[in-house]
Amino acid sequence: MEATATIVPPPASPLPEGVREGNENLVKLTTAAGAKVAALVVRERAGEFLRLAITGGGCNGLSYKMKFVPEPGRGDILVRTGGAQVVVDSKSALYLKGTHLDYSSAMVAGGFKFSNPNAKASCSCGESFSV
Repeated sequence: MEATATIVPPPASPLPEGVREGNENLVKLTTAAGAKVAALVVRERAGEFLRLAITGGGCNGLSYKMKFVPEPGRGDILVRTGGAQVVVDSKSALYLKGTHLDYSSAMVAGGFKFSNPNAKASCSCGESFSV
């Protein structure tokens, strides 16, 4: 049985210089995704911000990347959603606008799932897409 994390909204702190505040029109985490991110922040201890990025590669040309970082960088957009703090660089924001991130703990086809309205095609693994 997997432990669940209580979603506590992060405190609204002043933004570092060069970081913009975004909203859920850019990226939105479901309650399940927010809870999983909160649990991973505690477990991984790599940083309290989830960085979502788009890089070249994968079956369809573009891939989603996720990692924890200790703080946002200059030029990043910070979105507080689902009880998590998500940072996106301005280039990746162009490809992520309107994306929903969900999480499933199912044994088959579980994990984080991106629902990106900008993707024209995606591979069966759900980790790459094309526009």
